[in-house]
Amino acid sequence: MSGSLLEGNNFSSSTAGTGAGHQGSLGGGIISSLSTPTTDHQPHETVHRNILPNSSPATFPFTLGGGAGEGGKGTVTDTVAAAIAEVVELLRTDEPLWSRTQGEGGLVIHRERYDKVFPKGNYLKSSTARTESSKDSGVVAATPVQLIEMCLDPSKLMDFFPMMVPKAKIIEVLDSGMLGGSLQLMYEKMHILSPMVAPRDFVFLRYCGQVETHAWIMVDVSYDSFKDQLDTSAPSNSWRLPSGCLIQDLLNGTSKVTWVEHVQVDDKKQTHRLYRDLICGSQAYGAKRWIVTLQRMCERFGFFLALRRIPAANHELDEVINAPEGRRNMMHLSQRMVKGFCEVLSMSERVNYMINNGGVRISLRGQPGGLVVCAATSLWLPLPTEQLFNFFMDEKLRGEWDALSGGHPATEIAGISTGSYPGNRVSIILPLGRKESNMVMVQESSINSLEAYVVYATMKLPDITSAINGDDPVKFPICPSGFVISGDGRLEKTSSSSGSSSKARAQCGSLLTVVIQSMMSNNSFSKEDNMECMTGVHALISTTIQKIKAALDCSELD
Repeated sequence: MSGSLLEGNNFSSSTAGTGAGHQGSLGGGIISSLSTPTTDHQPHETVHRNILPNSSPATFPFTLGGGAGEGGKGTVTDTVAAAIAEVVELLRTDEPLWSRTQGEGGLVIHRERYDKVFPKGNYLKSSTARTESSKDSGVVAATPVQLIEMCLDPSKLMDFFPMMVPKAKIIEVLDSGMLGGSLQLMYEKMHILSPMVAPRDFVFLRYCGQVETHAWIMVDVSYDSFKDQLDTSAPSNSWRLPSGCLIQDLLNGTSKVTWVEHVQVDDKKQTHRLYRDLICGSQAYGAKRWIVTLQRMCERFGFFLALRRIPAANHELDEVINAPEGRRNMMHLSQRMVKGFCEVLSMSERVNYMINNGGVRISLRGQPGGLVVCAATSLWLPLPTEQLFNFFMDEKLRGEWDALSGGHPATEIAGISTGSYPGNRVSIILPLGRKESNMVMVQESSINSLEAYVVYATMKLPDITSAINGDDPVKFPICPSGFVISGDGRLEKTSSSSGSSSKARAQCGSLLTVVIQSMMSNNSFSKEDNMECMTGVHALISTTIQKIKAALDCSELD
């Protein structure tokens, strides 16, 4: 696991093409045009010349690597130059290229006006293909150089966005950044953390560069010649139209980030009804989710630097974690746990995979030390995200849903704050009333305005003490379980009638994903043993869901 992000200030200040002395030959033309909205849109070529006044595809500042081939250099250059022009226009303009949705009034592309300005047709030739678009902005507690470095480094990208990007890699570096910008061919898997939603695979060109003294841009675009890099057996065909972000330095250690997301997708299977509103409403993979997640993770790493200990019960681990090095090691261990939790939810990749009739999906995989059985499912509850999050965070109520607790509560014996909201923390929890007195739970919880998670794993007390004292956390097996909570994406309706208003509000709730994993110590089980293990974990997750519904007075829900 890459630990560079957890060091916070270990971001390199010499990222190619992003340093203060590397103003690219795109010059100030891009950003200066952002303050002058265009109201009379012309065809694509005219817009391109207006935004890049001194550039054309033939003079774009790249020296492309050999991977593109001599015959392909101009085509790649044309594609990236046009994508930059389009993203800048989308960044600097709201109406008429964008229109506001109902409800919270998010921005989506006005399709008819967009097609007149940027005519390109559909890349996915399917009657079921659809387009998703969104735009959002926010202030992030990181410098532009740190953010651009994250965008160019797959390891840091996965550290920042474990809930969104379980896999990322560089296929080829096409330009190293010596001429004002970095260009690379990348692969990225995106996923909503639910076994009921197929992941999306993208192969795309990513350009990052400085365009003014205090402004940087990142632009992504899929490219025809790299279609053969995509997995044709993937459950979803995905094509990234020009997308990206503008990062403006606020000169106080923070940045304003404006994000544009624009994709075409063709899911080979119909989107599950629970997630239809969230996905088709451009919320699940939208710009706001990128911004909100980025804000939350930057806050987490900022708190990591401060290493704020939460006063806890009198316990030997509380004294161990009191040392800065102990808290740092604890954060590394927890991050590894959360990333592992996110990775197992890409269950479509598991060979031993089955869909239970009750909606529970089960996988069986081998790893050092034995077999791991994973059961996961998602359900809808008529409660807000924060209420569900607080329910799972309440130590006194843990016995009401944790089937392994024997009905007993739990207590936090050590903790580290990871954000301003009290529930954002890493905790060591002691289940009360359990016979195994040498077992504790590591738990990380996090919440933002869109989603929340509570991830936990049982560990032996000597193992967690060793990890906190500096032993490599990879040495210790972690088998995380937990919950992911998000809004359901439905627009809340209002009515003058109190009865109908109450009914409308009841239609808006949360999507809860429940994941339970169990490690078996022997990896040489027979088929009968494997089925018995899966049956046992299925019974455990079913009991857990029944307990959750009962505790929340939702037992009548299917």
